[in-house]
Amino acid sequence: MIPDPCVLKAARLVDPVQGLDGEHDLRIAGGRIAAVGRDLPLDGAAPVALPAGFVVCPGFIDMHVHLREPGQEHKETIASGAAAAVAGGFVAVACMPNTEPVNDHAGVTEEIVRKAAAAGLARVYPIGAATVGSAGERLTEIRELRVAGCVAVSDDGHPIADALMMRRALEYVSMFDMPVINHCEDPSLKGEGVVHEGYRAASLGLRGIPGAAEAVMVERDVSLSELAGGAVHIAHMSARGSLRAVRSGKERDIAVTCEVTPHHFILTDDELEYDTNFKMNPPLRAAEDRTAMLDGLADGSIDAIATDHAPHHADEKALEFDRAPFGVVGLETAVPLALDRLVHRGVIGLPRLVELLARNPARILRVEGGTLEPGSTADLTILAPDAPTEVAASRFRSKGRNTPFDGWRLRGAVAATLIDGRAVYVNDSVTGAELLGASS
Repeated sequence: MIPDPCVLKAARLVDPVQGLDGEHDLRIAGGRIAAVGRDLPLDGAAPVALPAGFVVCPGFIDMHVHLREPGQEHKETIASGAAAAVAGGFVAVACMPNTEPVNDHAGVTEEIVRKAAAAGLARVYPIGAATVGSAGERLTEIRELRVAGCVAVSDDGHPIADALMMRRALEYVSMFDMPVINHCEDPSLKGEGVVHEGYRAASLGLRGIPGAAEAVMVERDVSLSELAGGAVHIAHMSARGSLRAVRSGKERDIAVTCEVTPHHFILTDDELEYDTNFKMNPPLRAAEDRTAMLDGLADGSIDAIATDHAPHHADEKALEFDRAPFGVVGLETAVPLALDRLVHRGVIGLPRLVELLARNPARILRVEGGTLEPGSTADLTILAPDAPTEVAASRFRSKGRNTPFDGWRLRGAVAATLIDGRAVYVNDSVTGAELLGASS
């Protein structure tokens, strides 16, 4: 185990909250960050030297995952999802309510919290259903969900289609300082679509979903947030029209935030084949949409990177394209993909990546973390930005293997994940990671 107290000596620390991006010492004591500075005295603490090139960041938080438990443990469990999270560099995840039964009452929330505590790995923050059964007809007891541990409400893959219901949800959450997270998609425009509407869909004989199906609901939700005063968070944004709506809302100081997934800022519908590992909702969009997502990441319009980690059993994904479920896994690939495709290609720098993966998710969900400030919990993500990574789905800790990135070779790796100063994951394939005293 990593000693406590200890001092990480002369490490590159990146923390936008403090304006840090340089070589500093970091003292950990009692599971918390005790001090940050240059040439800190040991004062009885054990020195820990990280290998050259490693970067210490506030612990990353994935604000959009599906852990499937209760009810769908053949796809994922809270324990397997938490193991995947720490292997991917995430100290915490927020899990969507599309369980069986739906997390629409305190009993389900409390069970998720208990299972997460028993796993003893990543922190798990439940997201409660906004409406009973996620059916869109009657609001849940949001106060009870909040007290039980929910950090947001959402009907997840079921968009809150009724505008009055969305308004009431936004009014309700404003009393508890939590957001409504909406899967923005006009059901009438989506129809029976399974991929992005365009040339590629037509050439494959698959029914399409226009980007406007997402954008028109984002426009609506921005307006409703202004009306109701509640915070709205746009899940897995993919369309350039959606980004225009979010920017417009931010310019008017409306409480709107948004996230984008790695598959939407890397892939386009040009990659589509009859491979259900490329079937997700929202679907892979056109090149112009991907460019818009990259621009939003670079200019600050997009608040967070989230994975929409959606594990499915291999037999389910082996069905025909039209019948197979939407969704791909992402917990164990997101950080290397972001390092390779965003940081090393000059789209953003490391401080901006930390904003997207740590600071802003903590801010949006109103949870602890996102900074290395003294007094903060010692939740750390340690990166080896130049280390090679090969994506190998067969070695995932998640039960899900449904990824479009299997076999990709990337530049950048997670070296270690610490929670409360405890090394819960160390990447033994990264030279020198064993110095942290833990093992994967």
